[in-house]
Amino acid sequence: MSRAYGANAQLLGKFETIYGSSPIGNYTKFPFVSSNLGSEQGLIASDLLGQGRDPSQPIRDVIKVEGDIVVPVDVRNFGYWLKALLGAPDTTGTGPYVHTFDSGLSSLPSLSLEVGMPEASAFFMNMGVRIDSMQLSFARSGAANATLNCVAQGESRAAASSGGTPTTSLLTRFNQFQGSIKRDGTALGNVTGAQLTYSNNLERIETIRSDGKIDGADPTIAALTGTIEVRFADTTLIDTATNNTPIELEFGYVIDADHSLIFTAHEVYLPKPKLAVTGPGGVQASFNWQAAKPSVGQMLTVALTNDVEDYA
Repeated sequence: MSRAYGANAQLLGKFETIYGSSPIGNYTKFPFVSSNLGSEQGLIASDLLGQGRDPSQPIRDVIKVEGDIVVPVDVRNFGYWLKALLGAPDTTGTGPYVHTFDSGLSSLPSLSLEVGMPEASAFFMNMGVRIDSMQLSFARSGAANATLNCVAQGESRAAASSGGTPTTSLLTRFNQFQGSIKRDGTALGNVTGAQLTYSNNLERIETIRSDGKIDGADPTIAALTGTIEVRFADTTLIDTATNNTPIELEFGYVIDADHSLIFTAHEVYLPKPKLAVTGPGGVQASFNWQAAKPSVGQMLTVALTNDVEDYA
């Protein structure tokens, strides 16, 4: 009897032409760290009286297809996830190519994502997948990963894959030691850790349907938030927070001039934090920042430089 193992699991994806309708043809095979994307249908306890103390059978609730996918932040495949999160990029260059993603688009593409377990001959196709949020953490060492929170319309199961002959891209991962954080174009010192979260704040269209599915997941007001942990060495950031002065923050991974990923939050506001002294060690300050749209332009720009010609 074959048993499913994560080592052999596969994640295939392709952008949809019609929301909730799985496209045909060859899908892209994505590297991933973990996934709990899938459908679930809860039970509602019986509310009937007069049948004795033992309850009557429960009834089925609506179907929810949601979950998180953790993916590596890499040079090539990550562009597909950015397209799902922010929309199609503006691509320039003749190689290397610079793919520029801007926040704030009114509509976002959807994907079909298939999570396959070949040993069990079970392939779960999630249709109408939109990315609600993406979270990245910056640290001194380790692999760079991103957590994607996904909302889908439905899921189906098949005994064979629907992904055709999957295409793959050469995997080149970004690592944390290649990361950097800049304030207004200058390296920000004494940073021990940081986090960045972009959310589309998807609104689920929960209409009454016989199949229990949602009609869609539409983006509303976006949010760009995060934290910066710094060793307290001077009052520069404290003064910025006290004066409510907006700054530009840049979070980047750079391998070389031809392979890089830069997140730029153009107008960031810092709260004034408490400084707690808890022992003889260094004093740290934590800033839970929020970004806003500047008077000209967009809240967030992401520039991915690689050798991929386009993300059609």
